[in-house]
Amino acid sequence: MTEQYEKHDLLRAEGQRRMAGNTQAFLRQHPPFDKMAAAALQAFADKAEITFYPAGSEIVGPDAGKVRFFYLIESGKVQARQAGEVVVTEYSIFTLGAGESFPIGSVTAGRPTTNVYTALEDTFCYRLPAEDFLSLMASSPELNLFCTQYIASLLDQSRQQLQQQFAQKASEQQTLNSPLSGIGVRNPLATRPETPLREALEAMSRAAVGSIVICDAEQKPLGIFTRSDLLDRVVLANLPLDTPISAAMSPSPLALGEHATAYDAMLGMATRGIRHVLVTDLAGRLSGIVSERDLFALQRVGLRQIRQTIEVAPDVAALRQSAADVRQLAFNMLAQGIGAEQLTQFISTLNDALTRRVISLNLEHHSFVGIDWAWLAFGSEGRDEQTFSTDQDNGIVFTAPPGEDKAALKARFLAFAQDVNNGLDAIGFPLCKGNIMASNPEWCLTLDEWRTQFSEWVRKPVPTALLNASIFFDFRPLWGRGELAEAMRRHLLDQAAATPLFLQAMARNALDVSPPLGKIRDFLTDLEAGHPGKIDLKKYGSRIFVDVARIYALASGVAATNTQQRLRQASQRLPALAGGINAMLDGLNFIQLLRLQHQYLEGEPGRQGDNLIDPEKLNELDRRILKESFRQARKLQSRLKLDYQVQ
Repeated sequence: MTEQYEKHDLLRAEGQRRMAGNTQAFLRQHPPFDKMAAAALQAFADKAEITFYPAGSEIVGPDAGKVRFFYLIESGKVQARQAGEVVVTEYSIFTLGAGESFPIGSVTAGRPTTNVYTALEDTFCYRLPAEDFLSLMASSPELNLFCTQYIASLLDQSRQQLQQQFAQKASEQQTLNSPLSGIGVRNPLATRPETPLREALEAMSRAAVGSIVICDAEQKPLGIFTRSDLLDRVVLANLPLDTPISAAMSPSPLALGEHATAYDAMLGMATRGIRHVLVTDLAGRLSGIVSERDLFALQRVGLRQIRQTIEVAPDVAALRQSAADVRQLAFNMLAQGIGAEQLTQFISTLNDALTRRVISLNLEHHSFVGIDWAWLAFGSEGRDEQTFSTDQDNGIVFTAPPGEDKAALKARFLAFAQDVNNGLDAIGFPLCKGNIMASNPEWCLTLDEWRTQFSEWVRKPVPTALLNASIFFDFRPLWGRGELAEAMRRHLLDQAAATPLFLQAMARNALDVSPPLGKIRDFLTDLEAGHPGKIDLKKYGSRIFVDVARIYALASGVAATNTQQRLRQASQRLPALAGGINAMLDGLNFIQLLRLQHQYLEGEPGRQGDNLIDPEKLNELDRRILKESFRQARKLQSRLKLDYQVQ
């Protein structure tokens, strides 16, 4: 007994020591206190007391009645567990750490908490009486905003941080002081001097590039051959195509080291009257090539300029540069603090324009006059939610006129689609690994065949059908007769509304993947084989919102395909979904913002990034918001589980 009293006295003394002069310093490290006025921080410090809770002890729960205190964790970890009958136990437990507070909703509403908060380890908390907390809320706009718009407030702070980071990087990229290692094309097309001209020209055509570098056996550049050389040095010179390319190349090309600047390249181009500068590593080996256009692209690219360039692009090679311009402009918008929802729609809109131009160019060689047809986008493009890393998901719907041979017409569409798919691949939209493309006979169908296919998936929701539904039920027309796509949509919504067992199967399928939240650790980071310590933000984050939104849209007859629009419109028709919908959308927006940030900043030059992040590399604020965003995903899944009674 004496030992217990002695320990209690020691802990009380430790608490007093922590309070003395340290409270305001601690508060300034965590939102929203880091934004609050000094007088508000002093008021908190004057009224709060620091209390100790040994591991395993309950801090507050429903049995305590109306919540009497606001708690802010100073050190340690606290587990929040939903009280009463829990339908999905793994959805009802989460962990809080230093700088996080609870129970915000209960203390502001003056009601008992619905969670049991337990110390997972020895924990110190600042404890502020409820009446003092409410008074502080009334006098501090920052605290009031934080408590009434919790995740939105955090998201705004994170966006400001991202904006600063991106603005700095954008500034670095858009200056003539930028190193050549980050400009132009990495690992450009190269060949040996003895290569026949025909072979070199064929390689340039396949790669859709305007130049090829001639290197020796050690990859050191000897010369360069460009499209402008073709007329003077090959055609007009009547040079046979079996001649070695060394006979037609420009020898001794200008080569600069990777640490040289864009200014050095521009000066070299101006001095020599050339349009390309080679980039070499420390050993003098070819590592990149910078064109005159690359230097122009260092300046800010405007939306109008990009749209005009896309609309008049004469070939796929020109569209490839436009696709790079789209990426650069989207990056500039990140630097300006544009939100994830607007940015993904912006990327999708310009990608739509690129796709339409590729279609238009190919229609010069394929005629479908008098045929009703449409080019369909599926998946993320169908939802207007494309990020920097995206491949192709597309198809064709058509109707055969009376007397037209349907098989012959389909063969013509397949040949056309093959050219379009290859063109999209050439400008930076990789071919779909799952072959969900219009050039696949399975996805080039008549309107009646699409309706039959949708009906089959809805009536027999086997795993393959559910997987297909998650892709093909998010569709938009990009070219042609949009009314064909609308007829498909009306049929789909009618079929889904008449088949509740299908929606239940989709709900069960949507619950197969859970947000990666640990009961002890903040995040579960060993879910992806081969990627220890990483979290797939698409699979375990945005996909959850997308899958649930699709189900509620089908259930409520919402025709929209965009996830945000689906959730907003479905919540207006399904009152049970309305509660907390804004916080859920904020959670999705933050996950999408992290994906965009990671894909651009972590992707290698010329290559798209992935969705795998290491949460340990995030700053404290982003870790906190990511954890809250995953909780919102879990709440959405919990709502779905209740609505569809999934066991």
